[in-house]
Amino acid sequence: MLYVENWAPEYGAPIEHDPSLAPSESVIDVSVETTSWAPRQPDASAADSVEAMCFVDGVRRVDARLTLDEPEGPIPGLCGSLGVGATHWDRTIPRATFGNVLIERLAVVGSGRVVEVPAAGNLRYEPVSVAGEDPAELIRYFHGRMRKAEADLSSQLAAEGHLVIADGPVYETKPQSVIGFIKTHRVNYLPLEETDTVRQLSARTRTPIFLMDGVMFQKYSWYLKLADIPGGHTWSGVVRCEVAASLGIEQATFYADIAALLLPQTAPPLHIDPRAPQNLVPIGALERELRRNLGDPGLVYRALRESIGQSTNGAA
Repeated sequence: MLYVENWAPEYGAPIEHDPSLAPSESVIDVSVETTSWAPRQPDASAADSVEAMCFVDGVRRVDARLTLDEPEGPIPGLCGSLGVGATHWDRTIPRATFGNVLIERLAVVGSGRVVEVPAAGNLRYEPVSVAGEDPAELIRYFHGRMRKAEADLSSQLAAEGHLVIADGPVYETKPQSVIGFIKTHRVNYLPLEETDTVRQLSARTRTPIFLMDGVMFQKYSWYLKLADIPGGHTWSGVVRCEVAASLGIEQATFYADIAALLLPQTAPPLHIDPRAPQNLVPIGALERELRRNLGDPGLVYRALRESIGQSTNGAA
């Protein structure tokens, strides 16, 4: 059967297959929580101990493309801004606030070249380099810096005693109170029989936990359905969550039940967000706040053109 995805087309789709992410890269153990696979109702008492949660996310933007004109040929670069922060949700009030906002601006240049970009008003860009000249390598480095900033903030908040929902995979293998929240499915990790359980999920239910044993990590993971989508297919409204396996299966089960109980409460209705219901309200609001902190893209671009142009003309 054919379906139209509920996400706005400019955001891609919640299911985007990537052949480079093969399930065989991880050994999957589906028996760590139970051998009887079926949709699971969360233990309602799990949420009683959670008074607050932090949602961590980041945004990035290429402010301008650069070209370093050298005798051996042009070398690509970019100026980019990234922002990372957290939405603090106090369930006892209830109220949500933004905090821990970090803004970084990078001037990334290829061929191992480090280039100082002149200040554009009050904007300062940290000079960094990558070895190659492929523009995609510049973007990968830029994206990696954002992911590292997100992981660092998640670890910091967890160390302070917060339960953290991190938008994206978990990168830290040590035990910490961080739940990775993956809203786009690029590969299915489950065997066919267990995949059928995902198809049977209804709102606020989850699959049993399975172990992902990879070369560089061990994670506990599970699928969760945030909401029932009218006219949707069996994977509509489904997200995948994960935690470090070093937490142990008992703690992982506790977090899986918390996620199934509380995350659907923060899922936006379809008419509110173009990536509903997967783009949770605290995350969507944080993204807008972070983009506001990056500054107006048109003004930033003009400031960069002016400052770099003056520097180039002055050096000529």
